[in-house]
Amino acid sequence: MKRSEEKSMTNPTYHASDFRRQRSVGIAGIAVASLFASGLWLGIDLLMSPLPGMDSLGARMLLTLKCCCAAVLFCLVTGVEAVAHERLTSPAFDPLAGFETRRLRINQRYLQNTVEQIIVFAASLFGLAAYCPDGSSMRAVVATTVVWIVARAAFWLGYHRSAAMRGLGAPGMAISMIVLLYVTSRFGSEIAGTVGAITPLVAFFAIEAVLFWGTRPVKAG
Repeated sequence: MKRSEEKSMTNPTYHASDFRRQRSVGIAGIAVASLFASGLWLGIDLLMSPLPGMDSLGARMLLTLKCCCAAVLFCLVTGVEAVAHERLTSPAFDPLAGFETRRLRINQRYLQNTVEQIIVFAASLFGLAAYCPDGSSMRAVVATTVVWIVARAAFWLGYHRSAAMRGLGAPGMAISMIVLLYVTSRFGSEIAGTVGAITPLVAFFAIEAVLFWGTRPVKAG
């Protein structure tokens, strides 16, 4: 009996109906969040006043560094603090004691995910700034930063509601990927013209297709 239960727990079809329900909720959350994030990004990029003193590359890089600092403070440091405060006031003070609340586990996962994503975000932001020649175009850097911070907050709050609702933070990763694709395409264009611009995009989406296909759950025979 025990062996049968263990087998069913590792079966990809285990609780399939619950998985489909959560996936539907997650996809709906991603769709709504993406619309909101797009509107927020466009609103900042179109309505914000051009940033003064952005004619030099050094000034643009400095502004980008400041944006990264804001993102680290509001997204990464807050996650560290959330975990630290709970450990300070509970038996989780000893990490080896094995005491973990659901809230602590979620905060730890948020923290790990943010560490991973902030590397992607920072690389994309500095790359974007390199291709923004003036204060008007640098509004895109500010808009990207604001959307990413809001998306991280949505991911965190949504995760505390349910696993599916963490999909509200998907625009954060999406915008980092879009910016990286833009930067890589521009870089490729500088090296090899149109072919150089297209090749990285084709290669990336080919890898995405392989990953999507290769990570599908195996149906039980």
